[in-house]
Amino acid sequence: MRSSRSRTLRTRAGLAWAAALPLVAGALALGAPAADAAGHDGGRHALQGTKPLWATRQADQGATSAAAGVTARVYLAGRDAKGLADHARAVSDPHSAAYGKYLSPAQVRSRYGATHEQIAEVTDWLETSGLKVTDTTNRYLAVKGDVAAAERAFATDLHNYRKSGHTYHAPSATASAPASLADAVLTVTGLDNAPRLAEHHSAELPPPSAVFRNSGPFSSYYGSRTGKGLPSAYGSKAPYAVKGYTGKQLRAAYGAKGWTGKGVTVAITDAFASPTIAEDASRYAARNGDPSYRGGQLSQVLPEKYSHIEECDAAGWYGEETLDVEAVHAVAPASDIVYVGGASCMDDDLLDSLGKIVDGHLADIVSNSWGDIEANETPDVAAAYDQVFQQGAVQGIGFYFSSGDNGDEVANTGTKQVDTPANSAWVTAVGGTSLAVGKRDTYRWETGWGTLKAVLSKDANSWDGFPGAFTSGAGGGTSRTVAQPYYQRGVVPDGLAKAGGAGAMRTVPDISAVADPNTGFLVGQTQTLPDGSLGYDEYRIGGTSLAAPVIAGVQALAQQARHGVAIGFANPGIYQRYGTGAYHDVTDHPLGAGRDLAVVRVDYNNGTDAGEGTTTSLRTLGKDSSLHAVVGYDDVTGVGSPSAGYVRSYRP
Repeated sequence: MRSSRSRTLRTRAGLAWAAALPLVAGALALGAPAADAAGHDGGRHALQGTKPLWATRQADQGATSAAAGVTARVYLAGRDAKGLADHARAVSDPHSAAYGKYLSPAQVRSRYGATHEQIAEVTDWLETSGLKVTDTTNRYLAVKGDVAAAERAFATDLHNYRKSGHTYHAPSATASAPASLADAVLTVTGLDNAPRLAEHHSAELPPPSAVFRNSGPFSSYYGSRTGKGLPSAYGSKAPYAVKGYTGKQLRAAYGAKGWTGKGVTVAITDAFASPTIAEDASRYAARNGDPSYRGGQLSQVLPEKYSHIEECDAAGWYGEETLDVEAVHAVAPASDIVYVGGASCMDDDLLDSLGKIVDGHLADIVSNSWGDIEANETPDVAAAYDQVFQQGAVQGIGFYFSSGDNGDEVANTGTKQVDTPANSAWVTAVGGTSLAVGKRDTYRWETGWGTLKAVLSKDANSWDGFPGAFTSGAGGGTSRTVAQPYYQRGVVPDGLAKAGGAGAMRTVPDISAVADPNTGFLVGQTQTLPDGSLGYDEYRIGGTSLAAPVIAGVQALAQQARHGVAIGFANPGIYQRYGTGAYHDVTDHPLGAGRDLAVVRVDYNNGTDAGEGTTTSLRTLGKDSSLHAVVGYDDVTGVGSPSAGYVRSYRP
């Protein structure tokens, strides 16, 4: 997501900021026969969500050239899509007789995967329409061809539309498949080409990004050093921000005790791959008191080639992988870590990474520090993701997603909305906190992550514009597209679940951990130094990109406490523990009503050294846009953060 480097890590078109709108299927073309409740028009099966909302009559630039190229994926529904969802719920619900009775990947394919007959029938339909099938998997068929063939196959016209200053093609009406294939075809993606960019294949990834460094003074633990010569804030002198918490401090804060994650494998997905991750992770562990890596403890599963290297800012993802790996190892130092890199930051490639984990059951716990705003998600893509998540749940695999770094998203998009895939009912959305770890690694308090920034005045006697403007905060809120899952009923207040004015909807996040860059984590990474050479350096980082791997590490500890029995999809169990000693109930005012908190940060203006001076600022904590961390469940921290009793609560 976003770190203290003010760098955005992206999927799809990036965390690009369109206004939120309900995600519904486009209207049928004028004169087309009306579909029945099942989506059939007598001869076709509607593939809902395939006409994007931005493909409006006002933006229509006319028909796309019949000779233009189309690349798409037809995702397969499998034998029994409803049965898969029901099974995923049953094995994940502690109240179900089927709880924990997981299937192997082979059993999932046998019971729910697409049949040879389905694949053959779908292939025949696509090829008869004039499309070429370029790849066939147990999950999808990749196809390419000209617009005319795509229009024949999916019974819709493709038009050009203006969107954000660019022109893209998209279906002018909801795409469809033959009604005879209704049980075989889940959805199709790629009929619109926004923001799918031209591929840039390369044998090598670019070098690491320019070095980033934090300026001191620092606190070594929360409150260890105070800005005594600086103006007061909220009635006292504020402490300097920590240099960056390390594993020992995080393990103490979240109740690791003697558990280490031994016997548990955590997978991490991001785009691309850091060329120095093994050396960086090993060096970081040695410098910061974490156990060294065993042979084979850290492994990577990488694609044969990469694409969208420039558009995705490939080098920017190296720091994300570094953060995720080092954070998981810091919290669960004995767990195995497998990094599964995407060929790019686009949906299809990230889905491939998730699919590899599920199909090979590479891990029981999957940390994902990436996402996009809900307005940019379409139901076709959401369906493809949910199918992977459900298959994982049936196998005992749990997925953890960052909830976002921009609070309610109003500052970025003008509209309240949540992030995706964190909005899925089949994943654990991880929110963020500001964490105070005191002397001797004592947990002091947490507050919801939300930051206001005021800069020191020129005469150093006040904080300009105190308390300042909102800069960042944990993502959260109410989905406009995903109905409330059963496990949130009775826990999430109606005021949040029904905030959209309709029925109860999915509310984000589910659980939380440290995310605030001002109380963040120290990472070590090889970066490009000012002279152009490469060198290892360490810096403080934050964002819910930190919270997700921290929670994944805590879950590895919890699974070890269960004698290695997989937790699987964790949300039913997370909500079952609501209101118990398993959580810190995080609020905006942990020291009492009216007692606000802040830290002082000094930053290099050029991000590297004092050559261009420094800026001193006051960062007020616990001010997350319109979101609030309150007693009980809230839309900043969910049920709270893991306490000393959380891991222990998983013991048989």
